[in-house]
This record gives sequence, structure tokens and C-alpha cells, in this order.
Amino acid sequence: MDTLATIAAALDAERAGDLADAGRRYRAALTDPAAPPLAASRLGLLLLRGGRPAEAVAPLTRAANARPDDAAAWVNLAGALLAAGRLAEAREIAQTAVRLAPNLAPAHATLAAARLAASDAHGALAAADAALALAPTHAEAWFTCGTALAALGDAEGSVRALETAVDLAPEHARARVNLGNALATLDRQAEAEVTLRQAIAADPTLPEVHASLGHLLATMGRLDEAIAACDAAIALQPNFAQAYWNRSFAHLLAGDFARGWADYEWRRRHPSFAGDFSRSLAPAWQGEDLAGRTLLVEAEQGLGDTIQFARFAPILRARGARVILAVAPALRRLLAPLAETADRTAPPPHDLRADQMSLPLLLGTTLETIPPSPYLAADRASVSAWRAKLPPRPRVGLVWAGNPTHSNDRRRSLPAGALTALLGDPRFAHIAFVSLQRGAREGEYDLAAPLPPEADFAHTASLVAALDHVVSIDSSVAHVAGAMGVPVSLLLPTAPDWRWLLNRDDSPWYAGHRLHRQSRPGDWAPVLAAVAGELAQRYPASGPAYAASSFSTSAGVMRTVFS
Repeated sequence: MDTLATIAAALDAERAGDLADAGRRYRAALTDPAAPPLAASRLGLLLLRGGRPAEAVAPLTRAANARPDDAAAWVNLAGALLAAGRLAEAREIAQTAVRLAPNLAPAHATLAAARLAASDAHGALAAADAALALAPTHAEAWFTCGTALAALGDAEGSVRALETAVDLAPEHARARVNLGNALATLDRQAEAEVTLRQAIAADPTLPEVHASLGHLLATMGRLDEAIAACDAAIALQPNFAQAYWNRSFAHLLAGDFARGWADYEWRRRHPSFAGDFSRSLAPAWQGEDLAGRTLLVEAEQGLGDTIQFARFAPILRARGARVILAVAPALRRLLAPLAETADRTAPPPHDLRADQMSLPLLLGTTLETIPPSPYLAADRASVSAWRAKLPPRPRVGLVWAGNPTHSNDRRRSLPAGALTALLGDPRFAHIAFVSLQRGAREGEYDLAAPLPPEADFAHTASLVAALDHVVSIDSSVAHVAGAMGVPVSLLLPTAPDWRWLLNRDDSPWYAGHRLHRQSRPGDWAPVLAAVAGELAQRYPASGPAYAASSFSTSAGVMRTVFS
């Protein structure tokens, strides 16, 4: 059979649905160096459709090179390179297609997808918009547009774009996954669950949809279901780090530390955390004898995490190790009483290393064996100095917003003006409220902000230790106060971080914490009302007499700026 006849037979087999036979015939035709590019193109597309993108690249490259002016051929090649994970090449080839045919919507859509895969959300959005200007019903472009908007923090826009993608292509399971995630970001949890379950119905083989459902169910407190969903994701993709991470969240939230810490180790492979780990060449400590060894314990994630897990350093020292905590510069003075401290970027010589948040696993920590608080103390002279400056009456520190780059900050931070009622409550005219807030929102209320801009956490600790109480969202200051035993009213969203567990108003991590939880997403009014009740009970106006203050105050709010 000659080459053309072989290609014709392959096309017949493809139309009949016998893709294996079609593939064999296309391959046979391609043994002829003069075979028409159609054979290479059809073989590549068959391989791509069959989930073998790495194998599809060669025939699609042959087809594109044979027709260098055919933009569609370059689009097909870019799609195969993208699916094979060769992102830089995919982007370059897609740009070639756009130059050849600037009015070809699939070229712009493929470029958008390549840019998105390379984490260029702005570039992806621009290319997707170009595709949609040419073809408003291009479902894949709407999918990329919605996914890019989610990456840029526009959840509302993401929902609108992804709903359009799903309307245009109901079978587009990945669009439903991302739509479910965007709805969850907006706390539209019931809709998110329905959408993710629709995605599973559309394609039950997608690991990411099961992992997303697991995370959603964990935030809803349905922990057994969450774990089962993550199990399904892991069964489909045994090395799926995000699924293990989501499962660790559910286990830890349930207080199941044995399973939770083990799964938590997968954070090293999670895209959000993989860049946070050591470049040290020292061997990792695996729990062996530490006597006479120098152990570098490296901080990870946020400042609050570092403070919370610094409590394990004395245990390691008791095992005979010289312990060095490699932490952010702002924490070095605060944590120095627990162990030697060093900057993470330039640690001293050491024999072994450990990631700080792996210590509970290595030490076999359970809920019952968490090293207790308090375990930190502020400098006595500095605390005395603050007490001399502060009014001699109940002093309550306030933190109302966290780091805006935190992935959950929209939920954990209070909206603007949320504390106005508390600050103006006549029951608290005798209380001096002090701002512990740092960052862009620190001037939101007319409160004294006594910490200078250059203050480190040792300064913060001295001021906190001079207070009677702290009211805080889930922040690093709440960890500082808890580590020193200062009472804290902690304000938590409906989906709290794993460390605060569920269905309890106390914390095994900090004895002085009282947890006030939202019952509905975004509804802080009942939480702040409960805090007001706690403050009124702890610090009644008819309580112990306090000497008259020389500070200018109004409704208990300190307005004097400290020198």
C-alpha cells in the first residue's frame, strides 16, 4: 500500500473510532520522508487526545515545519508542548502562531494558556481577552480568563468568566473545578460544593477536583468527608502534594496529630511552600541522638508560626543539642532566651538541620504533650518602662488586620470600622485601648500607636507584657501574647487555621487564649459582641480603683502619642 493509501486507511480507521489502528497506519505513512504533513498532524493530535503529549510533540513539530506559514499547525504544537510541561517552548511557539495569524482566536487562546501555566496571570488575561475579542464563545479562553482573574485576586470576576466557560462547554470539568474554588473564595460554600460535585460527575479522574472538594469540606467542618475526598485524590495521583496538604489540614483541625503531622510533611512539595525550605547541605535530623550535635532549626511560613513552634527548642536543648534557630531578623531578640538565633540567610556551621514545623512529628507531639505556655518573657526593665508610660487602669491592646498578602487575610482581618462600636461602648470608658496594629491599616482608629516603625518583636513583647489583655485577629501579635501568658480574646472566622481546632473556646497551644468564632462567614458582629461581654466581665467599671491618668482620653481611647 502506498503512502497516500495508508493515510486514507488511517483516516477511515479514525472515523470508525479505531484509534489504535489509525495510529499504526499514520506511523507507517510517516516512514516515507515525503509523506504529506497531514499524517504527522493527525498522529500528533491522536497522541495528544490520548493523553500522550510528550510523544505528540515530534509529529506535530514535523507537521509545523512542513507548513511554516500554517498558524494552526503551530497552535497544535504549542498545545502539545504546553501539555508536556515545556512551558517556555509552548509560549514561544504560541507567539509564533499569533504573529502568523493575529486574527486567529485559538492562537491567542493557546498563548493565554501558556502564559497562565508559567504563572503570568496578567499576560494570560491580556491574551485571553484578545482571543475573546475575536471569538466571544471560545470556552477555553473564558476558562483561562477566569483562572487568571482568580490568581489576580478578583474572585467575583473569576466567577463570572468561569460561569460563562461552563455555560459554553458544560463538559469542561476543569472550568467547574476552578469555578467551585472561586465560589469557595467568596464563601459561597453551598454553591461551591454543588459545582465541585458536578465537576466530579463530568470527570471523576481529575485528582484536583477531589482535593478541592476536600479542602472545601474541611473549611465547612465536615472533616470525615474532607479526608475521604482527599483520599480519592491521592488514589488517582499518589504524589499529589496539594491533596496531602489538604488532608493534613483536616486531620490537624480534628486534633489527629499522628496522621496530621505525617501528611503535613508534603508541604515541601506544595507549590505555595516549596520555595520556603533550606538550601543547607547538612543531613536532616530524623530523631536520632542529639548529644553533642549542633542542630539548625529553620523557621518557615509566617512569623506567628515561628513564635508558636519556637517552644520546641528547649526540648531539643534538653536532649543535649546546641540549638540554633534560623529566623527572621525581627524575631531574633525575642526568641534568644530559648536558643541561639541566626539569620536564615547566613546560618553558622551545623551538624544537622530540621524544618521548624516538622518538630512535632519528629518529637511525637500529641494534643496532650504540646509544650505548655508561657514559654517567653519580655525584658523586665522595658516592661516596667511601658507600665510607667501607660495609664494606670485596665489596658487592652488591639489588632484588627493581618498581612494582606496572607492567603486567608480577607477572612481573618476585620472590615474597616468594625471596632468602632467596641471603642465607643460606654461600659469601657475606664479602659485604655492601645493599638498594636502595624502596616497599612494601623491608623484606622484614633488610638495611640506607641511602637516605633523600626520596632522588632522584642519591643512588641515588652508593650504586650505591660497590658492586661489583648483582642486580636489571628495574627503574630496573638502568638506573642499567648507565648507570654497574656490573656487574649482571639477573633476567628468560620474557617479557622488548623491550629485552633473546632468546637472549643480554648487552645491547647496557649493557656490564656479565649477563642471567639464566627457562626456565619463574614459576620463579625456577634463575635465582637461576645468579646465586649468578656471584657465587661473581666474589667468591670466597678472593679479595683485605678489612679487618675494624666493621659488625654475619650471613651477609653488613648489619644496621646508616646515619646
